[in-house]
Amino acid sequence: MSLRRPRLRAASVLAVCLAALAPTTAGATADPSGDQALQRQLDEFVRRSGGPPGAIAVLRTEKGTRVVRAGVAEVGTDRRPSPDDHMRIASTAKAFSGAVALTLVDRRALHLHDTLGERLPQLPAAWESVTLRQLLNHTSGLPDYSRSDGFLDQLRADPLHHFDSQRLLDYVAGQPLLFKPGTQYRYSNSDNIAVALMAQAATHRPYEELLRDIVQEPLGLHSTSLPQGNRMPKPYLHGYDVSRPAAPEDVSEVIGMSGVWASGGIVSTPADMTRFIGNYAGGRLYGGPVVEQQRRWVEGGASEPAGPGRNSAGLALFRYETRCGVVLGHTGNTLGYTQLIAATPDGRRSLTFSVTAQITRSSDAEQLQRMRALQENFVCALLHGTNQ
Repeated sequence: MSLRRPRLRAASVLAVCLAALAPTTAGATADPSGDQALQRQLDEFVRRSGGPPGAIAVLRTEKGTRVVRAGVAEVGTDRRPSPDDHMRIASTAKAFSGAVALTLVDRRALHLHDTLGERLPQLPAAWESVTLRQLLNHTSGLPDYSRSDGFLDQLRADPLHHFDSQRLLDYVAGQPLLFKPGTQYRYSNSDNIAVALMAQAATHRPYEELLRDIVQEPLGLHSTSLPQGNRMPKPYLHGYDVSRPAAPEDVSEVIGMSGVWASGGIVSTPADMTRFIGNYAGGRLYGGPVVEQQRRWVEGGASEPAGPGRNSAGLALFRYETRCGVVLGHTGNTLGYTQLIAATPDGRRSLTFSVTAQITRSSDAEQLQRMRALQENFVCALLHGTNQ
């Protein structure tokens, strides 16, 4: 199959970036909570050279919902981003697999001390001591399948290749753990694949069914799905490769999602994501003892890309300590999209911040710093007038 160079590059970037500050500058204002100030900052971010073609933030508080948006949902049109536009949510999907697993822990179908050896004996014996807790807080030591030569070669050869999502860990089955479980933090896409496989093994039900019954239906996430292919449901935010001086290239449907599955394959909307994170970060899906375990933080553990402020890792959840207070959430990046979802610890206030380009430290460290600063201003707007 012949691919134009940008698409070939896109396939490589996706697989690599899936695995993988002083935010008081670059867009900060004296009153970052004001609607006009936030709008001005988001407009400026989109207009910058190399900026995303579109951006949208949805802020939900006790007083209602505010939407701030800039740019367009699709280059060549004047359609603005909408809270009901579909988008790839990237690694914020890990919060969904965390929600499934922790609900099963609450129901005593799983335990945080359950090991891969106990639940998934078909996996390599060298991995058998890894626990569910270590998978959820990225201290497992599992090698990242999305960085393996075999996975990358297959993706480059055919970006639409249909992977067997149940066997993604086979790409690293011959590799030992990177370190003794529980002794280091290292973000890995393999972790949440293993989480989903453990949930399936404990319930004898497909992960897609668990996701529907535990998360989507109870929270009313009617525009959220876990596709295997590359097609996006309409309407959707088009994602772009903005890495070259030429016009942005639409990469929304360049790559299939079977190769990321429970680690990053979900499609949702800003409206659904804002509702989800308020309930998830607020601990409303399971009881207090599980919430307490989830919020045992690994200092310095960051999501990918790092979220605003100082990052710490919990169980499929991150703590972002900003200059205005603390929010809990997750970030994600994939080809054409970068995401932040965050909420106050009580879940009463929540935020989704989405842009239609992939922004990471490796692709554009300066742009990432600007984005984190802007995200912090939106967090401050969310927290403005509260004691969180």
